[in-house]
Amino acid sequence: MRNPITICLFLLTLLSCKTKEKEITTSEKSPLELGQVNVSTKSMEFFVSDTLYSGWNTFIYNNESQEVHFIMMDLYPEGITIENTKSELLPLFDDGMRYIMENQMDSAMTAFGKIPEWYQKVKFLGGTGLVSPKYTVKSTVYLEPGRYMMECYVKMFNGTWHTSHGMLKEIIVKNEVSELTPPTATAQIDISSTDGILLKDSLSSGRQVFQTNFIDQKVYENFVGHDINLVQYDATASLDSLVLWMNWMNPRGLRTPAPAGFTFLGGMNNLPSESKGFFEADLTPGNYVLISEVPKADKKQLLFKFSIY
Repeated sequence: MRNPITICLFLLTLLSCKTKEKEITTSEKSPLELGQVNVSTKSMEFFVSDTLYSGWNTFIYNNESQEVHFIMMDLYPEGITIENTKSELLPLFDDGMRYIMENQMDSAMTAFGKIPEWYQKVKFLGGTGLVSPKYTVKSTVYLEPGRYMMECYVKMFNGTWHTSHGMLKEIIVKNEVSELTPPTATAQIDISSTDGILLKDSLSSGRQVFQTNFIDQKVYENFVGHDINLVQYDATASLDSLVLWMNWMNPRGLRTPAPAGFTFLGGMNNLPSESKGFFEADLTPGNYVLISEVPKADKKQLLFKFSIY
């Protein structure tokens, strides 16, 4: 008959081995397998892996540059690559923006009217909101398998697009799914073309995880859909200047320098109708606004003010 103490020691040893085996297995997984995507910008580029896993992914974006940037994930139709973008799309947007700055709106609309048909099939699957220089933000999105373009189309001081200066990167999202599950939200934000932006929960200082619920989606006058940008502002800031700046079709819109008194803390870029995403922020006492990158966001109820005390 076996000694009970011997049996207990055997079971404890077996359990310890299985625990260590599990720890080793977990530690061997790469950050990408676990859904952690590190992205950084030092000037006009994205430093990020060329391939990602599908499913939920958390983008940790470190903007080390001197300018405001964002991440937007564009799922391209089959057969279209970054070479199509560079040869068939960017020149039209370059021409259109130049005409806008020269106050030749008819010529600008003619240029934009030549945008290739395949672009209408691009699916926008989130990213970050606008991010001020030297800030790091987190956004969690669900990526379908396929070929993506990671882009930022903020404009330089001379009005030219960041995409035309290197902020366009082709990324392949594999069929293999990451192990990440979405975070637990501390606050809910609904956004729609009819009711605008609605923050549904009261907030306090400290770390917040916002769940963004895109009730619907539409294309606005500036050819993009609504998104959510979290912006802190001080007593010197003019909300009117922010509203104008958030419309890229304005000659000064999305153009360096950003309006004074505002700090951009990320958010969630365009998502399709009935989709959700998440972003995190460490809130300190002060005044904030949630705003979309659309013309006259305040008139469309796509501007929501709140304060942290």
